[in-house]
Amino acid sequence: MKHRFLLSLIISGYFLLLATDAKASADTSFPSKGNPIITHKYTADPAALIYGNKVWLYAGHDEAPPRKEGYVMNEWLCFSSSDMVYWTEHAVPLRARDFSWAKGDAWASQVIERNGKFYWYVTVEHGSIPGKSIGVAVADRPDGPFRDAIGKALITNDMTKATSIFWDDIDPSVIIDIDGQAYLFWGNTKCYYARLKPNMIELEGEIKTVDLPSFTEAPWVHHKNGWYYLSYAYQFPEKIAYAMSRSVNGPWQFKGILNELAGNSNTNHQAIIDFKGSSYFIYHNGGIPTEGGSFRRSVCIDRLFYNEDGSMKRVQMTSEGIQ
Repeated sequence: MKHRFLLSLIISGYFLLLATDAKASADTSFPSKGNPIITHKYTADPAALIYGNKVWLYAGHDEAPPRKEGYVMNEWLCFSSSDMVYWTEHAVPLRARDFSWAKGDAWASQVIERNGKFYWYVTVEHGSIPGKSIGVAVADRPDGPFRDAIGKALITNDMTKATSIFWDDIDPSVIIDIDGQAYLFWGNTKCYYARLKPNMIELEGEIKTVDLPSFTEAPWVHHKNGWYYLSYAYQFPEKIAYAMSRSVNGPWQFKGILNELAGNSNTNHQAIIDFKGSSYFIYHNGGIPTEGGSFRRSVCIDRLFYNEDGSMKRVQMTSEGIQ
């Protein structure tokens, strides 16, 4: 019996070591050398979270082979940094196939933390209800692993009626207001928003729309110094424009273009954060020289500055990035 117990301990320790080694080998570090910040993979639709004195960067993975037209996206990627220059790539934390009700397309997403849990709102193609949909995954750590939080879609195409297209339920973005109320924004051609219940996995109340000039997609909402900012992809090919309000519920005042066309990418998708006393604009372009483009995009980061009246200065895209 004693020998059997010792053997069990040895085997358990062996498999624990294997698991630790696998995790260590999956996490790799690298310095960014300007923009794009990641060049060994194509990355798109960035979202960012500040947690544990680090920036956690989440992005879709463009996997279209060279010269292929069209999106090939099966998984989301996770990176972290304590200085915006040296980054760690973590093991793939979530794939479209992790949602049993979905049939693919790991499109734009965002992660937010609440009460020690991390909620990941994602765009996928629904398996039985025609059109794009929004799912939500949950994890105990910012790098996952994440799992489907509710076993079904949070938003499906038959729930939104402001437009008749099948791809208006995309690009989720979440903000937790200063009073603790969480809101989900999303959309294509129409900007939708709704309140979330405290559990972060159910809607509370009706779905509403925000009237914004030339809204295409990619809403991102943030709060700073008493102002709310709703930035979004504007026209097509896409620039980034924004509006300001004193309330997350509006009314919103259109303020104009924030970021011009991004390289040779038809799409433009942004995240805006404050980190260690500076503001940053995170976006993608098609800037990798070898086969980069609209279907093989790359995440970039540049500084963001505000005017005295709270409005944002137009972003200057650079090849140097953050040094």
